Amino acid sequence: MSHIAVERNRRRQMNEHLKVLRSMTPCFYIKKGDQASIIGGVIEFIKEMQVVLQSLESKKRRRSISPSPGPSPKPITIQPSTPQSERSIIVHESIKELGASSNSPIADVEAKMSGSNVVLRTVSRKIRGQVVKIINLLENLSFEILHLNISSMEDTVLYSFVIKIGLECQLSVEELAVEVQKSFSLNHIAPSIK
Repeated sequence: MSHIAVERNRRRQMNEHLKVLRSMTPCFYIKKGDQASIIGGVIEFIKEMQVVLQSLESKKRRRSISPSPGPSPKPITIQPSTPQSERSIIVHESIKELGASSNSPIADVEAKMSGSNVVLRTVSRKIRGQVVKIINLLENLSFEILHLNISSMEDTVLYSFVIKIGLECQLSVEELAVEVQKSFSLNHIAPSIK
């Protein structure tokens, strides 16, 4: 086969593979139809699905570790200041990455510095109005939302924010993770009051 035919065949295969990747990726991840945009969108989608998978595996492990249902002397509640949350902060600091996470049975919250911005990710079951609560909280804390991605799989949802730190903001990433975690806790408590 000539060099031209080999190259034509390679380009045809690349275009077919790109079409498949584009069809398997939600449209809001791919802004343009060029090859670089398609590949970049697929990479972002895979990264977010990895976060969802890790969260689901973590929840599965927590369920298998938790005691079987039955009478217990006192209810167990996980607060953002539990050793699990502190361990997450230490792990991020050991990697020389400024970030924190706050995990609970209701939601997993992670905040990381990325240049002058913060990447905030939450994974939880679907809760009506939760994204609006987070947006209001961020705006009240003097953050500007630059980008928001929402990914869902069955009853689990991932909110991924890129936020700019406002001049009036005095929070650390650890405090931000705790504040966002509280917004889930308040939402979770509200239905039981009714």
